[in-house]
Amino acid sequence: MTIVTEALTELEPVIKTTFTVEEIRQLLPHRYPFALVDRIIDYVPGQKAVGLKNVTINEPFFPGHIPSRPLMPGVLIVESMAQVGGVILTQLPGMKGKFFAFAGIDKTRFRRPVVPGDQLIMTVELLSFKMNKIAKMQGEARVDGQLAAQGEMMFSIFD
Repeated sequence: MTIVTEALTELEPVIKTTFTVEEIRQLLPHRYPFALVDRIIDYVPGQKAVGLKNVTINEPFFPGHIPSRPLMPGVLIVESMAQVGGVILTQLPGMKGKFFAFAGIDKTRFRRPVVPGDQLIMTVELLSFKMNKIAKMQGEARVDGQLAAQGEMMFSIFD
């Protein structure tokens, strides 16, 4: 007779590593036409997030920027990165429901155009979070593995 025993293991908390657009909407206040993240495809709590934005010809900014050669405005690429950063910040302990506003951008460079049909992949890393009020992050946006934009962003809790 064989006796099988099961070892009791402590259940480890499940860490959420992806977020759907519906879940992002619960974390961030941005709505159309300024909801610029379609999905979080990788998330490391308190450290980094990777988000994606599917850029389509139907974006509201393309008819005016630039009609003969549609380009995603650089400021909206940076805003997309900031929204990925917002997901990181709203998941920090005690920050649920808080709103972080842009406080500054530094060392920002645009390396290639982002056009309709591109999938923008944004990686944002938390560099510092001081006094539970001011955050500094490093972000980069890539299309097909090519660097499209990069920069440092600062955020402040908006009361």
